[in-house]
Amino acid sequence: MYRYDEFDAAIVYDRVKQFRGQVERRLSGELSEDEFKPLRLMNGLYLQLHAYMLRVAIPYGTLSSKQLRKLAHIARKYDKGYAHFTTRQNVQYNWPALVDVPDILDGLSTVEMHAIQTSGNCIRNVTSDQYAGATAEEIEDPRPWCEIIRQWSTLHPEFSFLPRKFKIAVTASDHDRAAVRVHDIGLRLHKSLTGEVGFEVIVGGGLGRTPIIGPTIREFLPKKHLLSYLEAILRVYNLYGRRDNKYKARIKILVNAEGVDRFREQVEQEWALIKGSDLDLPVCEIDRIRVYFSPPVFERLPHESASLKESIQSDDGFARWVRVNTAAHKQPGYAIVNISLKPIGGVPGDATDAQMEAAADLAERYSFDEIRVTHEQNLCLPHVKKDNLFAVWTTLKQHDLATANIGLVSDIIACPGLDYCTLANTRSIPIAQRISERFADFDVQENLGEIKVKISGCINACGHHHVGHIGILGVDKKGEEFYQVTLGGSAAEDACLGDIVGRGLSSGEVVDAVERLVDFYRGERNDGERFLDAYRRLGPGPFKEALYANA
Repeated sequence: MYRYDEFDAAIVYDRVKQFRGQVERRLSGELSEDEFKPLRLMNGLYLQLHAYMLRVAIPYGTLSSKQLRKLAHIARKYDKGYAHFTTRQNVQYNWPALVDVPDILDGLSTVEMHAIQTSGNCIRNVTSDQYAGATAEEIEDPRPWCEIIRQWSTLHPEFSFLPRKFKIAVTASDHDRAAVRVHDIGLRLHKSLTGEVGFEVIVGGGLGRTPIIGPTIREFLPKKHLLSYLEAILRVYNLYGRRDNKYKARIKILVNAEGVDRFREQVEQEWALIKGSDLDLPVCEIDRIRVYFSPPVFERLPHESASLKESIQSDDGFARWVRVNTAAHKQPGYAIVNISLKPIGGVPGDATDAQMEAAADLAERYSFDEIRVTHEQNLCLPHVKKDNLFAVWTTLKQHDLATANIGLVSDIIACPGLDYCTLANTRSIPIAQRISERFADFDVQENLGEIKVKISGCINACGHHHVGHIGILGVDKKGEEFYQVTLGGSAAEDACLGDIVGRGLSSGEVVDAVERLVDFYRGERNDGERFLDAYRRLGPGPFKEALYANA
């Protein structure tokens, strides 16, 4: 895990000190809310429906147990005893008092955390695959590259006031768990025909009002040129991106308006001016950063674990959890453990202070002091011995963290919606809760297989509904909450946007309609066929009929 150097520490310390003075001026009345707004946003502080909300960065989703315990402490002391993990691998506190925010930021600084660039028209938190460094699927660990981008982008003087917010994701696996094609820039590490490892560069993806799957503008970029090429992209965007209309200010609008070929040409022309400059990464610097992400010292273990096999045979609940919530590890005798933050009837992505401390204890004891946050609002222990899985599961059960539903119909992504957000049209959380309760039977869920349900409370699409196998968008109809359904979306390596299938459904109709969709799929699928595959095979027509039957 990367450790802050003296420059990182100084930046964070100075920012906390500055913001403490700004908060004092706001509380005294010296600053109005309008004057204070740009200052608080630069420190990750939003004003929502009922209170301020603080968004804390978790770069590339990686936490130590010490950091997670600090997050738990903040939730207990300064909030209402819980925190919310987001689709950007961030954590949010929904109820901090303004007077306490400087103390919260000061506490975060003691564990090398901050809220810098979690808001505003700048390069936001760089995200990655939660299995990075643990899965055999990847070419190499992508997190050193995320860290290099973080250092380059932090308080970058040219890119601190972009036309609009800017999001970057990096993956190194063919199986995309980082949703790189729906980011402003997506980077995929892969090998060239000669065996050299470099980046596919994807630009102009995004959801919201104008959802677009990002096109590839460069098939292969040598590693040493990463920062100069990113700089060229950002310069073109900063120069030509619209600033007269925030709804048309994202880079996806620019790429679409210019056309991919013309945009690529502009980037290449700009890159020619800076390629070979001091932005090119020397091997020694890449190696220096990579050392921080050296793999743990794994024990030499057999592929199979006799104790694990015995526990699976003796406990059906544990056996299900192993099947559903663990993934293959690159090291024999180890597994990747997914911790669901989606209990039946719970709020997707929320974790209490006690749950965070329990997860921190497990990370420290069983996962080399490391825990990950996923973009699907769950947690992950990346390196757990198979012999320890039963002990991990037993502890998770005690803290209501052992729900065996990763990737299943109740593992729902949902934004905070109208319960918190000033932009939302409808509530997302109650719909997610009711759907999970409708499919509470875990035998049914496992039999159904992978179904990605994603819910947004407004067109800004913080719940990623456009790329859900079943997407649900909240819309306002004359003061009433309605929900529009999209089908067939994906955020994975086969990324595509879902199809809008018809009229909106009332709050009272939508859960029944989802159940009809699922029942239709169950009756029509081939052996082993996922919901998404069945939809692609059969097309939207029959699914639409099922959705609106008796509605």
